[in-house]
Amino acid sequence: MNTGKTVFSQVMEFLPLREFHKCVERYSGNYKIQKFSCLDQYLCMAFAQLTFRESLRDIIACLQSCRGKLYHMGIRGPVSRSTLADANDSRDWRIYADFTQVLIYQARQLYIKEPFGVDLENTVYALDATTIDLCLSLFPWAHFRKNKGAIKLHTLLDLRGPIPSFIEITDGKVADVNILDILIPEAGSFYIMDRGYLDFTRLYTMHQAHATFVTRTKSNTQFRRLYSRPVDKTTGLRCDQTIVLICIQSAKDYPLQLRLIKFFDSETRKYFTFLTNNFEIDALTVAQLYKCRWKVELFFRWIKQHLRIKAFFGTSENAVRTQVWIAISIYVLVAIIKKRLKLMPSLYTILQIFSVNIFEKTHILQLLTKNMDTKNQLINGKYSVNTS
Repeated sequence: MNTGKTVFSQVMEFLPLREFHKCVERYSGNYKIQKFSCLDQYLCMAFAQLTFRESLRDIIACLQSCRGKLYHMGIRGPVSRSTLADANDSRDWRIYADFTQVLIYQARQLYIKEPFGVDLENTVYALDATTIDLCLSLFPWAHFRKNKGAIKLHTLLDLRGPIPSFIEITDGKVADVNILDILIPEAGSFYIMDRGYLDFTRLYTMHQAHATFVTRTKSNTQFRRLYSRPVDKTTGLRCDQTIVLICIQSAKDYPLQLRLIKFFDSETRKYFTFLTNNFEIDALTVAQLYKCRWKVELFFRWIKQHLRIKAFFGTSENAVRTQVWIAISIYVLVAIIKKRLKLMPSLYTILQIFSVNIFEKTHILQLLTKNMDTKNQLINGKYSVNTS
């Protein structure tokens, strides 16, 4: 058992640093940088996320109070508020976006067989967006309304995990449905969306890519029923129909047949009408899939409550994007640690424990579990950290 490393250092050992340096080289992140490297910047921002720091002054005060431990944390350059602010403002945010995608790929491989509530072997995604309000006078680039600024976090969430597989950060004026223009559908995958993404041209493009979509109709959607299948109304189903669109423009945008399913939710006492291009799965499964879409809402709530993405350390667009991407990378990193070490506590609990023990020299397994068998395995050297 190695008790010589701080908890922060042990957590950072799960980072694939070789891939990080590739991302830095891709965008010349360390060009003409002598002291405070991109890795130093990332570690400082990771420290802020893990310990719930609220400002640059807060980050620097905490780090400078432990100067003797910075080298062992992996931070080689001098830490000051102006240095970190300049790095967030000038270092290309795409470095951290690409590195987060590396972590996402690793996490999805670990959670690929994780159940999510529906018996399907296909990959199932939930697509949605959340708005983060900003002060327009401080963030003039974040256009939203006349007297209000905001950014939108568009997220495609893999429900097995749940792990974000695609993230796009835009200003608040970008409509949610426009993200379908840059999203590349995966053949055989399911995409669960609310009615804000109901655009028949884009849905037809998704159908042509051999992907399945499940969304809700709008009240003004005009269609003609071609065929009705029998349903068991005790399950909440009300109808399962094959339809075609009859509005001239809609029929031109989506010329094929669609499947319409009506469902009554006894818990909320509401009726839901779903549209999908999949005619093979059970109608009740379609309703269950849409119910799983709420996992993306829970994801947004979680990251807003437990990550630092509402109070920003810089006002430039680059600084905001950098902070959001590093925050997402820490979320994914904790998910990787949880899976690799087979930890039982939730991600919230793991973050809370890390936050108050960040400088302790205790193995993270001893912090996160009270199981004596696990401690014995640790002592016998059965756990190892994979940094490749």
